[in-house]
Amino acid sequence: MILAGDIGGTKTNLALFEAEKGKLRVVAQQQYASQKYATFSEVIEAFKKQSVMPAIDAACFGIAGPIIEGRCETTNLPWQISTQALQDFLGVKKIRLLNDLEATAYGMLYVTDEEFIDLNPTAQMLRGNRAVIAAGTGLGEGILYDDGARYHPIGSEGGHSDFAPLSPQQDDLLKWLRVRYPEHVSYERMLSGPGISALYAFLLESGFAPQPQSMLHLKEGEDRSAIISQCALDDGDPLCVETLRLFAQIYGAEAGNLALKSMSLGGVYIGGGIAPKILPILTDSHFMDAFVGKGRFEKMLRRIPVRVCLNPQTALLGAAYFAHDML
Repeated sequence: MILAGDIGGTKTNLALFEAEKGKLRVVAQQQYASQKYATFSEVIEAFKKQSVMPAIDAACFGIAGPIIEGRCETTNLPWQISTQALQDFLGVKKIRLLNDLEATAYGMLYVTDEEFIDLNPTAQMLRGNRAVIAAGTGLGEGILYDDGARYHPIGSEGGHSDFAPLSPQQDDLLKWLRVRYPEHVSYERMLSGPGISALYAFLLESGFAPQPQSMLHLKEGEDRSAIISQCALDDGDPLCVETLRLFAQIYGAEAGNLALKSMSLGGVYIGGGIAPKILPILTDSHFMDAFVGKGRFEKMLRRIPVRVCLNPQTALLGAAYFAHDML
């Protein structure tokens, strides 16, 4: 039996899997609001109460944060998680912690073709490294290294690298963000749920267009970024449409940066919760124009497959299959 988890700043998914003819089948699965728990161990205890926990053969957890010597201080949660503590708590020796994008990248190997949307129609499917970029609560990046026989996930905190503007508008955006984040402006400040709201505020303050009525009467607890996306896609509001256009342009540029740094000729895969919700914007030209806009390397980038993953369980799948491979 395998225990797998996908631990994020917003939610934590836990599941039990068992192997059947080389494939994994979900036996039990639960989702928890991460912020309601003081520690990860409390989440596991809640899972035990809701699901019969048999003897575990191996466990793997994808975590939103850097894994250093088997330990992780989660980026958007006050949790400290370690392999040793989990081995003692669960009584299981075969336990591995992965960065959440390592788990997502590995999970991409087990997602069916029907669960992808292709953004690059001129792509050529080649064997080679693959890269994953995922905007959600934050911005995650990961790599699948191809050794010629199999793929190995590599973690990354590339989402926190320095933002590089591409246009006069983005020059102004960087200046605006530096006032709010004087120490460091990363791509995550724009390419995330809170980032969409930040882009909207920048455009509003710059006088791009007036606010739509629905943004003037937000109720307490409403997801501001979700309403912005809805106003853009359903109502065609100019301010909200420009917000998502700018988001897609910056997203495409950073995806192209990741492709160059990892030489991911095997493809760039877009995960996270935002991309499936704004597909009409991503399938327009803004994303791909920025992705390939790398001067002398445009020709190479035009050959790379760029695919949006529609499966929200990819990180959980990746953690489960990684644990399975440890047996």
